[in-house]
Amino acid sequence: MVLICVVDDDVSMRSSLGNLLKSLGCRSIGFASGEAFLASSEASQAACVLLDLRMQGMQGLDVLRHLRASDPHPPVVCMSAHGDQQTVSRVMVAGALAFLAKPFCEEQLINALELAGIVI
Repeated sequence: MVLICVVDDDVSMRSSLGNLLKSLGCRSIGFASGEAFLASSEASQAACVLLDLRMQGMQGLDVLRHLRASDPHPPVVCMSAHGDQQTVSRVMVAGALAFLAKPFCEEQLINALELAGIVI
């Protein structure tokens, strides 16, 4: 079972994504901050990371840059309710695989996971 890490400071978002991922046959672990995620052993085991851009403490773009500097690095799907074109361009240039504008539907999440090579 593939591991997907959900990094979002919103507990309800972590919970709902965790439930959705479970229903899709994936294992997920949620993290309330970028710092907690990067300090975890799961960071190196993730098949994909769902990463919120606006969080308390370390911002999602900084987490993305940190992950892209490591080898190997998991595919990262960024998500935010504040996704203007400049923000989307910035995260894609920084190495995100996809961007999901909150709120997003199950089909959009599945499409992003399939881009990451995860078969649902």
